Amino acid sequence: MRAIVTVIGKDRVGIIAEVSGLLARSGVNILDITQTVMREYFTMIMLVDASGCVKAFDELARELRESGEDMALSVRIQREDIFEAMHRI
Repeated sequence: MRAIVTVIGKDRVGIIAEVSGLLARSGVNILDITQTVMREYFTMIMLVDASGCVKAFDELARELRESGEDMALSVRIQREDIFEAMHRI
């Protein structure tokens, strides 16, 4: 099961390390990643494989969201099929 992770917030050291570490500890593999800094704002989109995730998808989503809040970031995960359907014209 593939999913899209988005991260948005003020740039600072360690954002990629913290988010990828949480994913790795959960058994989620990063397939592709793109990130950029626009002025002082950090944005990142990851395509991940969550088929090996050791927890329920909803629990992973909650942990990412709460971890993001602790870092003053917006961190969200969405199943790829739902993401695709929402962004289809």
